[in-house]
Amino acid sequence: MKLPDTMKAVVLTGHGGLDRLEWREDVPVPRPGAGEVLIRVGAAAVNNTDVNTRTGWYSKSVRGDTGSAAAEGYDGASDADGGWSGALSFPRIQGADCCGRIVAMGEGVDPTREGERVLVRPMYRPEGGDADALVTFGSERDGGFAEYTTIGAENAVRIDSPLSDVELATFPCAFSTAEGMIQRAGLGAERVLITGASGGVGSAAVQLAKRRGAHVTAMTSPAKRDALTALGADATLGRDDAFPESAFDVVLDLVGGPRWPGPLDALAIGGRYVTSGAIAGPIVELDLRTLYLKDLTLIGSTRQDPRVFADLVRYIEAGEIRPVVSQTHPLHELRAAQEAFLGKSHMGKIGIEISDGA
Repeated sequence: MKLPDTMKAVVLTGHGGLDRLEWREDVPVPRPGAGEVLIRVGAAAVNNTDVNTRTGWYSKSVRGDTGSAAAEGYDGASDADGGWSGALSFPRIQGADCCGRIVAMGEGVDPTREGERVLVRPMYRPEGGDADALVTFGSERDGGFAEYTTIGAENAVRIDSPLSDVELATFPCAFSTAEGMIQRAGLGAERVLITGASGGVGSAAVQLAKRRGAHVTAMTSPAKRDALTALGADATLGRDDAFPESAFDVVLDLVGGPRWPGPLDALAIGGRYVTSGAIAGPIVELDLRTLYLKDLTLIGSTRQDPRVFADLVRYIEAGEIRPVVSQTHPLHELRAAQEAFLGKSHMGKIGIEISDGA
């Protein structure tokens, strides 16, 4: 097919408020390099990491929650460490989620892949990079908030599913984050508490924990309890309820903040605590006696084994997990979509539809 010279995209011009997201219709269409493919993006979705990167919340100079200044940006956030892995280069096209079709291939890519429907692996180790190197789609390289995007061919993973592009686009970032947490915890048929359970990662964790045979307790607002029960939660706790003492083998915590160390109090002896987010604030208080007297294990979870995304695609194709899409916006309404995301009244994910009209 003949490719256009320019495309529509939302471009992040720097750390700050929603005004840093600029709608443009003259962005050059990227060309795939050796070993890469060009994808015509069908849909993307909104994630906490998109918002946190925009605001510079990852900077160690920011000590508050992820939402209090997310519309305006955080005063004092440092450009030197405003991205999750350090400094970010601008302008940047964000969007950690992407579903689309391959429309062109770079040198060395099998030409029969043209037309393939794919999901983009949101995190990967660059070829030739050291063991700790990691690239996040939409952060260290341009992502899915555009009509076209490029990625290494091995990270454009074929998907065979009757689900829509928007539905599929809600899986990659949130579900791979949740599956990474669960795999690090070694979760089996055990008692697990999931905080922030109504969000994208939390609702994914509910489903993924259930498929492993766990007894799932979801912590959420009262208005979302029924929806989480329908997703598979065996029990629910209000987000302001007291943490039950020594009641769980594993806690998957996405919240952090002032309710700490409640999640540790809730763990049984030998329990495992896994965190991959801190929407209520990153600075917490820890009584070391709780940690060592209960023989607890504390686990941080960001980097993912390649099998995480491969497993996720397999679960989708087998119909073992389902998308939770609360609303959908066109790409040119990305600011409005992020405003809705920050309101936290939604359940699951907010999709971004990217069509010819964007």
